[in-house]
Amino acid sequence: MVLQKKQRPNVIVFFTDQQRWDTTGLHGNPMGLTPNLDRLGHEYTHVANSFTCQPVCGPARSCLQTGKYATKTGCYRNGIPLPAKSKTLGNYFKDAGFRTGYIGKWHLYNQETKGPVPVSHQFGYDYWLASNVLEFTSDAYDTELYNNAGKAVKLPGYRVDAVTDASIRFINENQDHPFFLFTSFIEPHHQNHLDDYPAPDGYRENYTGGWIPPDLADLGGSTHRHLGGYYGMVKRLDEAYGRIHDALKSLGLSENTIVLFTSDHGCHFKTRNGEYKRSCHESSIRVPTVFTGPGFRGGGRLEELVSLVDLPPTLLEAAGIETPASMQGRSILPILRGNQNDWQEEVFIQISESQTGRAVRTARWKYGVDAPEAEGPSADRYVEQYLYDLRADPYELNNLVGLESHSSVCQFLSKRLIRRMSEAEESIPHIEPADVVPSGQYRVSDEEVRS
Repeated sequence: MVLQKKQRPNVIVFFTDQQRWDTTGLHGNPMGLTPNLDRLGHEYTHVANSFTCQPVCGPARSCLQTGKYATKTGCYRNGIPLPAKSKTLGNYFKDAGFRTGYIGKWHLYNQETKGPVPVSHQFGYDYWLASNVLEFTSDAYDTELYNNAGKAVKLPGYRVDAVTDASIRFINENQDHPFFLFTSFIEPHHQNHLDDYPAPDGYRENYTGGWIPPDLADLGGSTHRHLGGYYGMVKRLDEAYGRIHDALKSLGLSENTIVLFTSDHGCHFKTRNGEYKRSCHESSIRVPTVFTGPGFRGGGRLEELVSLVDLPPTLLEAAGIETPASMQGRSILPILRGNQNDWQEEVFIQISESQTGRAVRTARWKYGVDAPEAEGPSADRYVEQYLYDLRADPYELNNLVGLESHSSVCQFLSKRLIRRMSEAEESIPHIEPADVVPSGQYRVSDEEVRS
């Protein structure tokens, strides 16, 4: 049902960059980094199994803006601009009569343009204060964004606070009319020219030497050098998230504003390849996601597997806007209402930068393939690369691919993967099995294969 304008809730997207799911207390992190998110996640809806469908900045953003997979948006790697004919969340909310604003990092214009984005590529966002690639036009205490006309605007304070202040100003100035605000932080992404994670002064010291996720403890990478700063950035983001909710409360907007907290992808600290993401492991694809506001109170911990492409149709439905048939994701609201019986049993992940790979992730299994000879968005031939039993090995430290005992799992998931590729309108590929490795008498049962 389409809501009348006066009934429609405001909508805010609080979007972080490169944030692992297990930075939050909701997922068991003991460092006390996210008290605001933890509290509101318990009170409203915590999407406990939330995954990006593209573990790299630009492609993931194209998916969240359009509700389509990156092979469909055309932005299958960084630096490819979102095609001018695209329709984004900004367009859909503007067409429905909302005032629209975008603040922060965009990363959907061409690779050469680091800062200003022309009006022709602002895609329905009436208010614009953003940088195409914010990590290249700012630093932790040097924030420069660009307005609709492309003019530089310097903002004071630590970068998270500067972007948050601008967002609160937008909320205050538009409180008397339904609005849609997309706030896109760069944190806790690394600062590229430093290859470091610059937390606010004093924060890195508070968190260095603390809890280390098991995959990072085992695999090393840049963890010991960077995790303290990374955690400090996460802490400041949670404080900013709390400030947004405080602003809504003070303006009497809390009960009529939906806030989505999520991230574009995670971070593996150079443990799975030579940098921080671009991998289909949990450390790259699993992200924290919480919905607050009307329609989400009391939703509790949602266990279903949810993809980034499912978030746009969820926001549109929650705001009373018809979801376009072109979107490839599905709203989670029917699950919360208790009448969704055919939800997906796996999420589908594409990657086409650093490798051309595909993966499916079920409640128990992670199965991934690689196209070693491909350099484009997709391939006709893939080779099995990994299989993880997430029930026994949640941090993916024991690759089971090729083991004779698990051949039935690979066969089953290979068919699932091909089906999901076809549903995403990719061509049907050939998947070459990994070389078989003898594994004794143990065999995975048919029941376990489908679990």
